[in-house]
Amino acid sequence: MGAIISTFWGALPSSVELFPPTPMVYTSVLCCFQYFPLMTVIQWILSWHPAGKTSSESIFNIPGRIAWSAMEIVGPINLIYSMVTPSPYAPSFTDLPKPNILIVALYCIHYFNRAIISPFFSAPSMSPIHAAIMSFAMIFNWFNSACLAGWLRGYTVPTIPNFHTARSGSPYPRSAVVDLLPTVGVILFVIGMAGNIYSETALFRLRREEAEKRATKKTDDEAPAGAEAQGSRNKFHKVYVIPPSSRGVFRYILYPHYVFEWLEWIGFALAGTAVAPFSALPVSVSVSSVAIAPPLRLAPWLVPAAWAAGKLAVPLPLPAVVFVVNAVTNMLPHARWGRKWYVEKFGQKAVAGRGAVVPGCAWL
Repeated sequence: MGAIISTFWGALPSSVELFPPTPMVYTSVLCCFQYFPLMTVIQWILSWHPAGKTSSESIFNIPGRIAWSAMEIVGPINLIYSMVTPSPYAPSFTDLPKPNILIVALYCIHYFNRAIISPFFSAPSMSPIHAAIMSFAMIFNWFNSACLAGWLRGYTVPTIPNFHTARSGSPYPRSAVVDLLPTVGVILFVIGMAGNIYSETALFRLRREEAEKRATKKTDDEAPAGAEAQGSRNKFHKVYVIPPSSRGVFRYILYPHYVFEWLEWIGFALAGTAVAPFSALPVSVSVSSVAIAPPLRLAPWLVPAAWAAGKLAVPLPLPAVVFVVNAVTNMLPHARWGRKWYVEKFGQKAVAGRGAVVPGCAWL
């Protein structure tokens, strides 16, 4: 057993190869991350998610604001570090084309809001988060940012299957219509992020209003409203409400902020079709070693995206597509269990037939 462990440990890449990943390691990281949806099967089976409104008391709990910020800030920190760290396999950050840098900016803007603005300035309170949840989220964000970093620095990963046919001239000749994809992507990203922030802000406002109502009804002998947790001095703590179905983005679904975030990342992937692979970088940019990573056999659910990219003759923004798939498959079971929690807490009448993310769908 000791020999097996020693062999396995010795086969792992060193920190120098991981931060940032070399082309060889990059393919392995991307290969692992593309199969993340298989892990989400557990999330469909188990409702255990000790964070937010479903958090529970545990010695492993971490204060909500700190845990949330820590697990969300990993992504932009790792991405920025990987982008600016000199590497013999990729051009310097300042030599990269503007579309590559724009994608970095979009990613960091999103996570600045998620890691700083949302927990410390927008949310009235955040319930404790179990250390396991925080750790898993940090690992997810590291894998995601590492995959994005290699792609944005120009690493070329041959895929199996590959639907791009050889053409003379530019490796990816683009029609005028296809050239609109990055612009459409940025617009969708902005709409998605604005909708996500608006939806979450609306929820936070409802929680504040409910906490204030409870506070005005308490008597001198009663515990402060919302202070279910012993010793809590935050009147918003554990005060949750179900958004009304009468108007706004919550009219048909309970988790519009999830749907808007998915729209945001779909736009991110479309904007990524403008990202230049290594072979398309200016000839003035030179590195000591060609940054072509080992080939990657695509997960079955990614093949349609590769086929579409081939048909449209655009570069496949593979890490961005992987991110979209992983984000959706990760958040879907949370939305499903969240709807069930709403039903148990407020009843079917309050849910008013709304689905979690699909209008009128009681299951989803």
